[in-house]
Amino acid sequence: MIFSEVTIQDLVKEYYGQTVTAKALNGYDELNFLLWNDKNQKFILKVSNESHPLPFLEAQIAIIQHLKNSSISNCFQHFSINKHGEELTKIVRNSKIYYIRILNFLEGTFWVDEKEKSSELHHDLGSFLGKMDHALQDFSHPAMHRRYNWDISRANEANDNLKHIHNHEKRRIAGYFLLQFDTEVSPQIHRLRHAYIHNDANDYNVLVQNNHISGLIDFGDMVYTALINNLAIACTYAMLDEKDPLAVAVSIVHGYHQSNKLTEQEVDLLYYLIAARLCISVTQSAYNASLDSNNEHHFITEKPAWDLLFKLIQINPIKAQDAFRRTCGFAGVIDTNGYNDLLEARKKKIGRNLSIGYKDKLKIVKGALQYLYDDKGRTFVDCVNNPSHVGHCHPVVVRKMQKQIATLNTNTRYLNDAITDYAERLTATLPSKLSVCYFVNSGSEANDLAIRMSRHFTKQKDIIVLDHAYHGTSTVAMEMSPYKFDSKGGSGKMPWIHKAINPDLYRGPFKYGDTHAGEKYAADVQRIIDELKKENKAPAVFICETLLGVGGQIPLPENYLKTVYEYVRASGGVCIADEVQVGFGRIGDHFWGFELQDVVPDIVVLGKPIGNGHPLAAVVVTEEIADAFNNGLEYFNTFGGNPVSMVTGLAVLDVIQDEEMQQHALEVGQHLMNGLKELMLKHPIISDVRGHGLFIGAEMVKDRTTMEPAIPEIDIVVEKMKANGYLLSTDGPLHNVLKIKPPMPFNKQNADEMVKLLEIALSEL
Repeated sequence: MIFSEVTIQDLVKEYYGQTVTAKALNGYDELNFLLWNDKNQKFILKVSNESHPLPFLEAQIAIIQHLKNSSISNCFQHFSINKHGEELTKIVRNSKIYYIRILNFLEGTFWVDEKEKSSELHHDLGSFLGKMDHALQDFSHPAMHRRYNWDISRANEANDNLKHIHNHEKRRIAGYFLLQFDTEVSPQIHRLRHAYIHNDANDYNVLVQNNHISGLIDFGDMVYTALINNLAIACTYAMLDEKDPLAVAVSIVHGYHQSNKLTEQEVDLLYYLIAARLCISVTQSAYNASLDSNNEHHFITEKPAWDLLFKLIQINPIKAQDAFRRTCGFAGVIDTNGYNDLLEARKKKIGRNLSIGYKDKLKIVKGALQYLYDDKGRTFVDCVNNPSHVGHCHPVVVRKMQKQIATLNTNTRYLNDAITDYAERLTATLPSKLSVCYFVNSGSEANDLAIRMSRHFTKQKDIIVLDHAYHGTSTVAMEMSPYKFDSKGGSGKMPWIHKAINPDLYRGPFKYGDTHAGEKYAADVQRIIDELKKENKAPAVFICETLLGVGGQIPLPENYLKTVYEYVRASGGVCIADEVQVGFGRIGDHFWGFELQDVVPDIVVLGKPIGNGHPLAAVVVTEEIADAFNNGLEYFNTFGGNPVSMVTGLAVLDVIQDEEMQQHALEVGQHLMNGLKELMLKHPIISDVRGHGLFIGAEMVKDRTTMEPAIPEIDIVVEKMKANGYLLSTDGPLHNVLKIKPPMPFNKQNADEMVKLLEIALSEL
């Protein structure tokens, strides 16, 4: 070792004329030694190599010399002077240049070791930083104008290291916050005040004594950047391991503002700057791990940083913005008034029968994976928005959409690689028989086209559907949706529509435990075929969701589709699998719902999750049906198959595969089902729990014998869950089934909390 403890003692004697004892300390990127003399005075000696340029070391001296004139000068280390009257001592060893500097020792406890931190201490930290930044407002040094990856203003560079985070959930959350940095911060940060800042008031650099800040050490991270970054960094590290991290940050911000006034624009970005600092930290740790680093300083805050990111995504950014604004005396951003004006405007300008959920209306303004944020500062776990399949604002999907829409979006009359690439990727997930794609804009449009193709292929018109089924909002889709045409205001059943009995193992005539229930329910389809035959007709098509959605969140009985498909095909009809709600790995066991039934449909209809909420849908058919449909009449769809939609679809498939979402749905779904079944044992009002993966229904009844639907009890439960931050909905012919179809990032912690809150809600009924 070039610089042993004995060597350091000799160097101090030679260059500083002092006799000391030296002890090596742990260091991040410099060598550090504790020195003490015969008077028991303590000092810190630092050795810097050529990776620390001389101008930057000189800048560290200059900034500390500048702070000597401040009211908090005793909180900073000061330099010992060598025999030549210099703060820096140049040493040459093995033809390499090193610089030695000696600083006085500051007493105090490191912030990280302070067990109980009061709000007064948090406030004092902010006040101290404000005083420091105020004292530095007339300081400058050219060496601090540098490109530095720990500068929050450059947080978008952390995207390069996301690939080193192997945990899917962690990578997704870091990617989300870096996306928000690019969206919310990057367009504005150049307009903010810039300054020469310490840039690293972390929990190992801040010293505490008697509930006050006694020191700030290590200026090695200092940089010229946005002034607010200095406060953001301090907040970040002070928030680690805290039960209420936002309250901690608010105290720090209040203290800072009292010492050095902030602007509204600065505090408005603070939430995202804190998140960005955490993202820099965790991505840097992941990068260091990829290099097999064994330096403990590379990972020292990794776990608490991840814990805080998981907490931060559950804090509504509007709540944080409002709290930061109000603690500084600015106007808040949360309007506590109701939505009367908005509702009135909606009533005048929007179709009257476009419904709005919940008794107390929600105005959702932002989404984050499985979370939704409203304008009142509340955070909700989304348990029903299955179109946002891979999560609200999933960073991979959003970035690929952004890039494509900034490049090209046009119709399909031009050659484009994206449409064929996506068709190949999509059909690769399906049985080989299903090989030709037609792209449209919604599940309704897809079902409409599928029926048109089926009728053309079979030369028949009649359609067999399940009772209570729903297939969309187009004219044809409404005609084949008993959920709509049998309801209030519905047009009634058209003569060419035929309803088969709902294969419901809970409420239907054939129950759980009947090993032949599937075949028995399928017999009703054969009955319809036989009746059509008496009229010299045959069905054009049988269409069925592969797990029933509005029919009650019902998995189909074993062998149901296999038997029905045999009957329909024997009569010359086509079999359509409606995967609009359940496809793309949601059910966990398989990628597609029809695979649960061990069948291959003639046509598959896809929608909702296919584009993660982007208006995209598809009809996938056999070669035979596609050839028949190509009869000379052009099929054209202005927006169907456009480049942006195709890139979006590809991104969704990438995310499902790369983040192993099907397996996640299987594990989390089973975990949630087990929790709900335990609730069912305690609360008789829950009479049936059913589903696959993250497609789950829980039926509620007043009495398990009579099976009377528990209305209005279920509506009360849904409202109670909403009040506690979980968005559920009801479904089923009797509107008594809890519908649970969350975005796929929904995790076991969400599931446990949901079950816990559901138990409380049921106990309060």
